[in-house]
Amino acid sequence: MASTANPFAISLSSKPTSLRKTNNSSDSSLRVQSPNSVSLRSSFVSPSSIELSLNRGVSSVSSASRVRSRICASSAQVMESAAKTDFNAPTIVDVDLGNRSYPIYIGSGLLDQPHLLQKHVHGKRVLVVTNSTVAPLYLDKVVEALTKGNPNVSVESVILPDGEKYKDMDTLVKVFDKAIESRLDRRCTFVALGGGVIGDMCGYAAASFLRGVNFIQIPTTVMAQVDSSVGGKTGINHRLGKNLIGAFYQPQCVLIDTDTLNTLPDRELGSGLAEVIKYGLIRDAEFFEWQEKNMEALMARDPSALTYAIKRSCENKAEVVSLDEKEGGLRATLNLGHTFGHAIETSFGYGQWLHGEAVAVGMVMAVDMSHRLGWIDDSIVKRVHNILQRAKLPTTPPEMMTVEMFKSVMAVDKKVADGLLRLILLKGPLGNCVFTGDYDRKALDETLRAFVKS
Repeated sequence: MASTANPFAISLSSKPTSLRKTNNSSDSSLRVQSPNSVSLRSSFVSPSSIELSLNRGVSSVSSASRVRSRICASSAQVMESAAKTDFNAPTIVDVDLGNRSYPIYIGSGLLDQPHLLQKHVHGKRVLVVTNSTVAPLYLDKVVEALTKGNPNVSVESVILPDGEKYKDMDTLVKVFDKAIESRLDRRCTFVALGGGVIGDMCGYAAASFLRGVNFIQIPTTVMAQVDSSVGGKTGINHRLGKNLIGAFYQPQCVLIDTDTLNTLPDRELGSGLAEVIKYGLIRDAEFFEWQEKNMEALMARDPSALTYAIKRSCENKAEVVSLDEKEGGLRATLNLGHTFGHAIETSFGYGQWLHGEAVAVGMVMAVDMSHRLGWIDDSIVKRVHNILQRAKLPTTPPEMMTVEMFKSVMAVDKKVADGLLRLILLKGPLGNCVFTGDYDRKALDETLRAFVKS
């Protein structure tokens, strides 16, 4: 079958950034080469054993160089300060969005440092949104962090049921009910305490309540810490598709206390690592190679390994978001495997598989399709299978999935434009990807048939 002319395609690689837009009668393509280059010259033992070099190319996009310099400066300065003074001083990664910029604080014991949260609370009323699993573990600690030495602040909380299947309008209304009953005003602050579901719902509630109030993200899962808490995507699911209702709405800050991972179930840990692996595949080959050397340390919850993986993931996410906040093109590359993965979540039932588990299978399918198109060599296919298996993630869809199930859900994916399904696929050496609708439809059909029954 002949490929369809592509109205918009993006190419992303781990080479120095260049931006080129070409126009002809049938095609307009935006090619973006990522500026990331991270060199790691030792296997992971401790922070002192890592030799890290952030080699950033000069970009034709002025904001890109500004983003990179802020990320490098803030991370380096805080880490140097921590070494000299306070072991628990956070690493800070800035998300550069002009007057809506905000910091991501990363470190151990940050919930025991009240000033980090309190300086981002603008009014006197706070609503903490959490769930029935996280509340018994961390709600009291967060309330204390918000109020210690700050008696003028009053805190309300709403505890939602835990799980992806509750990421819907009925559950969201409970947040609005609590806010209205508590007579919160536009100076209030919402605080999301939990994983990706809580962060997405709290953020959407904050974007909607009184047409927008401040909110803070306190992610407690690897998935939320490396991905969903950063970048301002908020929303809920619909029975016909995942995350189809929502808004782009940025937090005041993201506070990542890595100690919260001590209570994270093993399955949730692996799910979050799927998103970490994604960054290496699409734009940061050296980070992927580091993961290959350190996956056992990550699975064993080595604190230094986890902190580095979270920090590097946040740097990748922050840079992309700073260049393309509303997902006009570049940011879509962060969704490698998500189109296939969302089809699994929607068809199989929200919560039956964790998001990262579905994305892991989606990445395998995207890699398979990329190989069928002749865009990557066999070694990348093997490396992706290997690292996902070491992270104890699935590499094949549930047996109940069919080709028709995939196609029906993918047809309403957010990346469909004018009826054309655009996908994120790997192309070229490791760390390079494209966001495109210009591919042979036969390759997609072959991939679907190879993984599921017809």
